[in-house]
Formats: sequence, structure tokens, C-alpha cells
Amino acid sequence: MTSLDITIVVLYFILLIAVGLWLGFRRRMKGSAEYFLAGHSLPWWAIGASMIAANISAEQFIGMSGSGFAIGLAVASYEWMAAAALLVVGWFFLPFFIVNGVNTMPEFLNRRYGKGISRVMSVFWLALYVLVNLSSVLYLGGLTLATTAGLTLMQGIALLAGVGLLYSVAGGLRSVAFTDILQVAVLTLGGLAVTYTALTLVGNGSVWEGFLSLMRNAPQHFHTILEKGRYFFEDGCGSRHDVWQDIPGEWGVFGALWIINLYYWGCNQYIIQRALGAPDIRGARRGLLVAAALKLFMPLIVVVPGIAAYVLFQQSAFDSPIVQNLTELHTVQGVPCHVVKPDKAYPTLLGLLPSGLKGLSLAALAAAIVSSVASMANSASTIFTLDLFKCWIKPSASESQLLWVGRTGAALAIIGGATVAPSLEKLPQAFQFIQEYSGFISPGVFAVFLAAMVFRKLWQPAAIGCVVLTVPLSVWLKYQWPEMPFMYRVGIVFLILFCCMGLSSFYGTESSENFRIPDGSFFQGESFFRRGTLLILTVLAVLYAVFW
Repeated sequence: MTSLDITIVVLYFILLIAVGLWLGFRRRMKGSAEYFLAGHSLPWWAIGASMIAANISAEQFIGMSGSGFAIGLAVASYEWMAAAALLVVGWFFLPFFIVNGVNTMPEFLNRRYGKGISRVMSVFWLALYVLVNLSSVLYLGGLTLATTAGLTLMQGIALLAGVGLLYSVAGGLRSVAFTDILQVAVLTLGGLAVTYTALTLVGNGSVWEGFLSLMRNAPQHFHTILEKGRYFFEDGCGSRHDVWQDIPGEWGVFGALWIINLYYWGCNQYIIQRALGAPDIRGARRGLLVAAALKLFMPLIVVVPGIAAYVLFQQSAFDSPIVQNLTELHTVQGVPCHVVKPDKAYPTLLGLLPSGLKGLSLAALAAAIVSSVASMANSASTIFTLDLFKCWIKPSASESQLLWVGRTGAALAIIGGATVAPSLEKLPQAFQFIQEYSGFISPGVFAVFLAAMVFRKLWQPAAIGCVVLTVPLSVWLKYQWPEMPFMYRVGIVFLILFCCMGLSSFYGTESSENFRIPDGSFFQGESFFRRGTLLILTVLAVLYAVFW
């Protein structure tokens, strides 16, 4: 990195911290609702931008680009199906959350099922956010800084954790959401810079020729629906992997991805918390619509660079910097060989950028990471403070005590994630690893949420059993049929557990007085939301028709 690149990154960090602290301290916190939900005053444009900034992180920039290198455009289905899932959340999930006035997802389960499932899920989500989400984001971010900025892995992790800690702890959701507007602008510009540079390298100075060259030289990378046995990724040391295993055709894209995305966008505290901070359902839905529109665009900056890196890798000489950076020397059965590492695709492309653009793109990656770290920490502290401390440990806590506990909880969450992060250094292809092991969790949790909205009678022990069984049932299927794609396991586990919830409804009881079922008026979206829904679905249909 040149002095110009370092200056850009440092100035960005200073600006981010200054804006976050200013937003946090410019108005006096009046209570826990102000800290955790921005006083239910977030505008729709801030909600949409913040949801994307919270979602797009090192997992996408590095992990999804790595999967773009190995798999191709099929991995873009995670983004495009997310756009469709956001619409479903806006039409059908939000009415239940808004009419019941919930602040957290455990609170929603508490109103529908009772305290038992709420406490189980509170502990469960805290562990997930700290041990899986925060740690993996900080690890991947630290890895990139180690590759591009000359830092050690621990220094990179400490830097990203420290910046997220400084402004998110002070200002709560308001600081996180409004700084996310800056984050989205920076990550979009920086991401486009990487895409532009990669395409011009492939196309000898022409972006359009670069894209056409990708389609000519890697046609197998431009199918959204994969067929079994059609394309294998080879790691250079004799290992061959059928990419169909990662996204198994129509059943994966139009089946399991719906379960994964509806769980993530509709039942995940650190994502849906932004919508809960809206003043009304109209603002929340418009925010989801903005996020869905941005999702259509995201593969351009997180998948296409990975495909470009694949083509550059195939066309480069063995001793070129691209090949050297994308491989690691290993010994297999006593024979040295160079193993291809897809997750190094994005950091390698960053190294090819000219001075100035490299600093902007690294700042974009830092923006994505810091935003996700701040969002996860804020949501972890929200669950701990409102669902465990206030409801379980000290119901009589004052507003000032809740604020103190919330800030302390956010700090401890970030410190915990940073402590665990270095242990993830031996991860395989990161994006697929994270998706697979998140798939152990999502089917059971989503089954419980969907049942709460579909069935009139429910039985709390069945909901607890559903959440408890989702991991061992998924693990059993994985080791019983190791060749089964993980998306098939997600679908099977969801169907089994949701059917169990349906059967248990015959022995259940009516929802409590604390739970309200929305009337028909809540499911009637305004004309702006209806037109936006139609437009996004049309664009999705065209994309899948072109790249099927």
C-alpha cells in the first residue's frame, strides 16, 4: 500500500468514528427504546441502507467472491433470492411484529409461546452472534488486512473490532443505522472500483469486452441453476468437487434458499431490528423495498470479481503474481503441490488496484466489516438487556441501568468475537462453510416462527423441542448421508420439524392475550410497495431467464 492508500483508509476510519460518536452524543438518550430501537424514528431510506450495510461484510466480499471463483454466478442466488425474501417479510412477517409492538425476536416468541422458548432462543442467539457471526466477520476482515495492508491477523482483527466498538457502543442503533448510509456509499464505490479494474484487466481496457470475455472463457460460471456432474472445481492437487453440492439446482435455489433467506431476513434480530425501529409499518416496508432493490445489484460487486479472478488465473503464467497469490504450497502424499485458495481471489484483486483506488476499496471492505460488527454487537446487547437482564435477572431495572447494561453487553460481544476469531484460521472456502453450518440452525428456528404465524393453536414444548432438535437432526443427516448437499438437509429438517409443529397444534392452546393476530388491513400494502414488489419480481424473472 502507498502512503495515499493508507491516508484514505485512516481518514475514513476517523470520519466514521467521528460521525458515529457525534450521532451518539448529540442527543441525550431518553431510555432503552432510544438506544436499542432509535426511538422508533428511523426513516425508510436509513432502514434500507442499514439492512444492506449490516448484511454485506467480509463474508460477501471475500467469501462470496471466493465462491464466484469456484462456482460462478450460481452463488448470486443468495443475493437475488434475498430480494424476493425481503418482499415476503414485508408483506407477511412485518404485520405480526408491528401489531404486537415487539422489540426483539425472543419477545415475539415469548408473546406467542411463553417464557421457556424465549429464554432458550435468547441464549442461543447470543452464542450464535458472538461465536459464529462476529468471530467469522472479524477473522475474514483481519485476513484481508493481513494480505493487503501488511498487518498481522491479530492486528487486523483488533483494528476492526476497535473501530466498531468506539461508535456502536456509544450511540446504539441510531449511530449504527445513520453511519450505515455512509458505509453503503463507500462500499458501493469501492466495490465497483474492484469490479471495474478486474473487467478492464480481462478485457484489455474495456469493461464491456471484459464481461464478454468472462462469458467466453468461463461459460460454466454463468449458470444460476447447476446440474449434477456438469462442472467440477479442481484445487490443483488432485481434489475435485462437484459444485452442484453447494447449490443443487432448482431444489436449492427455489427450495432451501427460501428457508435460509426467510430465516435470515425475517427472524434474525440484527437484521430485522432496523425495521422494528421504523415509526410505522409503511416506513418499515419501504425500507425493506430499498434493501431488496439493492440486493439485485450486489452480485456485480461481490460475485463478478471472483469470476474475473478465475479467468485471470486460468490465463496467467504459473510464476505470475496472480497465480502465486491464489495458491498455497502444500504437501499431498509426500509430493509438493500448489493448492488453489478461492477465498484469496478478492484480496488478490485488491493488490492489483492502482494507488488511491486500492485505499478506497480497502476502506469499502472495512466499511462492510465494521458495519456488520456494530450491528451484531448492538443486537446481541439488545437481546441480552431486554430479554435476559430485564425479564429474567432484574425486572425492576431503571432506564439508566438498562442503558449501562446495553453498552457493556455490546462491548463484551465485540471483545468475545475478537477473541474467538483467530481460531478460525483453518477455515475452508469461508462462504460455503458459514452457510452450511448456519443451515444446521435455520430450519428449526424458521419452523417455529412460521408456525407462530400460521397455526392458531400451539404447544410450547413442541417449539422448544423443535429448536433443540434442529442441530442434532442436521448433524445426523450429514453423517448418515455425507454426499447429500447441505441445502437438501436444510429442506428435509425444516419439513420434518414444521410438520411436527403442525401435529402438535392439535394438542396446543390458543394464543395468549399478549399476542395479537393482525387483521386483513395490515396485509394490504400501499401502492408504492405494490409497484415496487412487481418491478423487483419482474427483474428477477428476467435475470433467471437470461442466466438459467
